[in-house]
Amino acid sequence: MGESTPEPSRIRICLAASGGGHVRQLLDLEPVWSRYDHFFVTEDTALGRTLEGRHRTHFVPHFAWGQAKHGAPLRMLALAWTSFFRSARIILSERPDLIISTGAGAVIFAVLWARLSGARVIVVESFARFEKPSLFGRMASPLAHDLIVQSAKLAPFYPRARVFDPFRPLDKACPPKRELLFATVGATLPFDRMVDMVAQAAADGSITEEVLIQTGEGGRRPADLDVRETIPFEEVQEILREARIVVCHGGTGSLITALREGCQVIAVPRLEELGEHYDNHQAEITDAFRRRGLVLEAQTPEDLRAALAEARVRTPVLATTDPTELRDFLQGRIAGLRPRGRHA
Repeated sequence: MGESTPEPSRIRICLAASGGGHVRQLLDLEPVWSRYDHFFVTEDTALGRTLEGRHRTHFVPHFAWGQAKHGAPLRMLALAWTSFFRSARIILSERPDLIISTGAGAVIFAVLWARLSGARVIVVESFARFEKPSLFGRMASPLAHDLIVQSAKLAPFYPRARVFDPFRPLDKACPPKRELLFATVGATLPFDRMVDMVAQAAADGSITEEVLIQTGEGGRRPADLDVRETIPFEEVQEILREARIVVCHGGTGSLITALREGCQVIAVPRLEELGEHYDNHQAEITDAFRRRGLVLEAQTPEDLRAALAEARVRTPVLATTDPTELRDFLQGRIAGLRPRGRHA
C-alpha cells in the first residue's frame, strides 16, 4: 500500500539567505514555499525587516570570511560564534522538514544545524557566480542532499549538481518612465564611492534628471540631494517602475530587479582592492551582464558621465530570471517529504 502525499500545511520549510539578491531569489520561489508552513532565516536588513512584516522571520548576524581578510578576524569570530548558537536555537526550535538556502555565509550554520537535525537540505549556489564557486557553495555542498547551480560553467566544480540557468530576456515594450535617476547601494553595505560619483555628476550638471539616492545605513549623505539610508523593498519596486536610469552596485538582486522594470542600468561593481567587498564577484557579475548587452558599467566619474550620455539614447533592454524549472524541481522534492514527528 503506497504512502499518501503529505498535506501541504504539515510540511515546514526553512528559507535561509543573507541580504540582497540571495533573499530575492528565495522570493522568486514563493509559489512553491508559500503553500507550506515556512519561516525565514536572514540578516537584519531593510529587506529582512520587510520580510518580517509578512512572514515568520529570524535574524542572524552578518559575518563573512572577508572580515578576517580585511583585518577584523576577532570580530568575524565573535559574529560567527553568535551565529552558530543563534542558528542552533532557531533550527532546533522550529525543526523544519526542509531547508532551502541560496547563501551566503551568514546562514551556513542554519544549513549545518538543519542537516544535523535531520532536515532535507537543498543548496542553491548563488546566481552571482557565473565562473567559479562561492565559498558558501564549497562549504555547504557536502551538507546538501540536492545541490543546484545556475551557470553551466560551474558544473565541473560540482559534479553531482543539477544545472538550472534562470536567465531570460523579456520580449515586451518598456513601460512609460519619468525623468528620475535612482541610485541604490543595495540592502547590506554602504558604498560611498558610488554615492560620491553620483553626487559629483549631479553637481557638475552631468545628471539633469531628478535624483534619489539610497545610501545604506551609515553611508555618505551628500547635501542638496534627496537621500535615504534604507527603503522598503516594495517601495524600491515602485521607484523602479518610474525611474528611467538606475545607478547601482553590481549585486544580482539590484541588477535584475531594475532590468525587469525596463530601467537603463549603470552598474558600479564594488572592488575588493578598495575595501568595498570581500572579493570581486560583483566585477564578474557586471562583466557578464555587460557582455550580454544588458547594462552599462562605470568605475570612475568619467565613466559615469559617459554612461549617462549613452543611457539617454540607448534602447532599454528588459530581462529577468525565470525560475520555473527550479520551482518544478523543488515541488517534486517537497512532494516526497514526510512531516516530522512534531507535526503529528
